[in-house]
Amino acid sequence: MPLLELKLLTGNLEQEIVGLVDSGSAVNVLPYGIGLALGGIWKPEKANLRLTGTLASFPAMPLLTVAKVGALASVELIFAWTQNDTIKPILGQINFFDEFDVCLRRSRKEIEIRTKH
Repeated sequence: MPLLELKLLTGNLEQEIVGLVDSGSAVNVLPYGIGLALGGIWKPEKANLRLTGTLASFPAMPLLTVAKVGALASVELIFAWTQNDTIKPILGQINFFDEFDVCLRRSRKEIEIRTKH
């Protein structure tokens, strides 16, 4: 799977991350520590998102960010912020692939990202 460097912002806080571009993932997923660094406040009553696979046993809640990929225009990304801190950030169908046109050239290990038009 390809990795993508991007900057996430919430308010005046920012984090540079490397996310796994995963067309097989239904949602974007953010590890706990990165959410905290972006000013997220964990609220157990909002941790009602159900993840699947290896993350199924971890609670998750929504976290809205602004994402900046290179020189492209900033977009809002919503993440399932999970209490798991051992995963890479995941960029999935909702809403990374909704905001960007993604072309993967797996054999060349290339990824091309464009904002939607």
